Amino acid sequence: MALSDRTGAIVQIAQVILNGLLLGGLYAAMAAGFSLVWGVLNIINIAQGSAVVLGSYVAFFAWRYAGLNPLAAVALAGPLLFAAGWLLQRFLIQRVVAAPVLITLVFTFGMDLILNNSMISLFTADYRKIEGAFPTMPLTLGALTLPVDRLLAAVAAIGAAFALHFYLHKSRLGRAIVAVRMDRQTAELMGVRVEIIYATTFGLGLAMAGVAGCLLAAIFPTSPLNSAYYLHVAFVACVLGGLGSVLGAVAGGLLLGVVESLGALLVGAEYGTTVAAVALLLMLFTRPQGLLGRAGYE
Repeated sequence: MALSDRTGAIVQIAQVILNGLLLGGLYAAMAAGFSLVWGVLNIINIAQGSAVVLGSYVAFFAWRYAGLNPLAAVALAGPLLFAAGWLLQRFLIQRVVAAPVLITLVFTFGMDLILNNSMISLFTADYRKIEGAFPTMPLTLGALTLPVDRLLAAVAAIGAAFALHFYLHKSRLGRAIVAVRMDRQTAELMGVRVEIIYATTFGLGLAMAGVAGCLLAAIFPTSPLNSAYYLHVAFVACVLGGLGSVLGAVAGGLLLGVVESLGALLVGAEYGTTVAAVALLLMLFTRPQGLLGRAGYE
């Protein structure tokens, strides 16, 4: 291989990895809330993907009718979905939270069907896109290019995930959430109101979905048909990073973004989901607790 060809191949791979990291930043925000809910409540929230889509619609309509930038719409979608998640868990999911995992799985599956079909009925399945929210001129780093819109969205998404991590470890309520995740019975004996912690955790999970949806709306077209793919992304990134760990979700999201991008380069974009599934199986075989998870944690 000629030197110029080798250099070109290296630049191409570096560009693909860079694009994967930017995409993985958005995945991290989706996975962080999903991982938190799964780790604390032991609930696999099938409605997480639809919650991401709902966040995208909040950003889309805020942009169309109020001229609100998707970054600013985060301050609207986050609290709205937090409140919805808090109420859903406190008055509905709490009734089955102690049931076997199959019951809660079916329950959140039903929630997903209701939410997704409601969005199709209200907004139709047509794809909608926010245009002109971010600058379109890319940044250049030597031979590499950085799309400004994806860079801003990825930085904001990772920033939101780190903000959640610091909240969990620095605030009193956040430390109570961590305590319940580690040992519910001991936390109860110490006076922690577990039902309130569960509601707050579920609210935070949906809030992170809303944040991710707002940022995704500035990059990709929005439709209720996207919900299944977003759920797939959150699930895979959560398992790759480690159950219940927000930083693990960030690591898993970044890894998933890079794996999908390299897979698209090597075997074709149509096999991106297959490549992600193979990465998931390899992680389960070699390190089932994930990148940053704890061995033996369930």
